[in-house]
Amino acid sequence: MIQALRRFAGHVGRSLFRWQSDGDGLIVLNQRRVFILPTATGLLFALTLIVMLLGAINYTLALGHALVFLLAGLGLTGMVHTFRNLAWLRLSPGRAEPVFAGELAHFPLHLENDRPRPRLALEFGFSRQPVARCDLPANDRLTLSIPLAAEQRGWLMLPRLRLATCYPLGLFVAWSYPAPAMRCLVYPRPLTLPLPPASLATTAGARTGEGGQEDFAGLRARQPADSPRHVAWKASAREPDAPLLVKVFGGGAQTELWLEEQALPGTFDFEHRLSALTGWVLAADGAGLRYGLRLGEIEILPDAGPAHRQRCLEHLALARS
Repeated sequence: MIQALRRFAGHVGRSLFRWQSDGDGLIVLNQRRVFILPTATGLLFALTLIVMLLGAINYTLALGHALVFLLAGLGLTGMVHTFRNLAWLRLSPGRAEPVFAGELAHFPLHLENDRPRPRLALEFGFSRQPVARCDLPANDRLTLSIPLAAEQRGWLMLPRLRLATCYPLGLFVAWSYPAPAMRCLVYPRPLTLPLPPASLATTAGARTGEGGQEDFAGLRARQPADSPRHVAWKASAREPDAPLLVKVFGGGAQTELWLEEQALPGTFDFEHRLSALTGWVLAADGAGLRYGLRLGEIEILPDAGPAHRQRCLEHLALARS
């Protein structure tokens, strides 16, 4: 019986409130997708009009009747404007940039108003809690960023969104449930640990770049994974308060850093290992090192650059124990 009621409620929700995904295309809020009801203020306003009407009838006050009908007409006009503030609004989802666990994910939503009047006091939220507000000018478009807490790694899906407005009088609330298919990739929360020791890998040919051992290429700030033999003591002595500098060589052999879960303490559980590896990836990338990643059956060969960093973080975000 309970399951039947749940199925019936789900069917009513899907048919009446369109509780299904709208995909990643354009969303148009036609008249069937906009709902309107009086607010608490609107109900109090209606009750006041009824009391005023009863008083006008009891005392046969012509001006009282005129005032009641004037205020009633004003309320009905406000209801029409509240409904039209949402009707035929056009929305399209954007692309959410990846974040780390514990941060706020931002879902961009593109709004378009092709009407000659502005749409004011628009509220976007989840479970009746407004999280973003905006005003959309006439014949214009804007991009609204909807924040959502990213608590766990992996894919974060945008929950059922509620778009509402009480403009212009606050007597009625019009709302709709747009459901754009949006998701954000959440990386593991980074854990700061010293980098593991690096190794020298001989490369074929005369390769130039950081990490070689043949030609001097310059100086850079020392990182925890750098060998003390590469510290430029003379150059560092000129500025005692500055960080230590290390010599950078090009060609020949390169320093390669392997980030492996076997190098982590055995007391770490799977999620702590992912957080530690994430911190290592960020530290190695910030130091400009060539690094590779080994996690279970996953092996990413040493490389450097933003694309390599993103690839490693994506594997860590979607890894399974």
